[in-house]
Amino acid sequence: MRCRGIRGATTVESNTGKEILEATKELLRLMIDANSLDKNEIAIAVFTTTEDLNAEFPAMAARQIGWTEVPLLCAREINVPGSLKKCLRILLLVNTEKSPAEIVHIYVKGAKDLRNAIETK
Repeated sequence: MRCRGIRGATTVESNTGKEILEATKELLRLMIDANSLDKNEIAIAVFTTTEDLNAEFPAMAARQIGWTEVPLLCAREINVPGSLKKCLRILLLVNTEKSPAEIVHIYVKGAKDLRNAIETK
């Protein structure tokens, strides 16, 4: 079994606790479903937000869906000029038998093209 990273990103319309929590829960569910994960396989979850999102800790959403024993960490994305605003990112480190090619990374809403933009730089 290996430890693999699974990335996800989304955006929110406004800086409210409710929107941050809803967007985080939606993204976590999509990441879990796409990769057929069990919460016991998750070694750690790292959540980052752009500087314009500070109304709530995104990790609170993981606690609300029952991730009480998963280590969680919130951090701030660096403020690169011209970068995507109101963006929430998640990195899950999971213990899995899957190869890197089998991992499904999830980018939704305003973050849909984020991975493509990074890969073409």
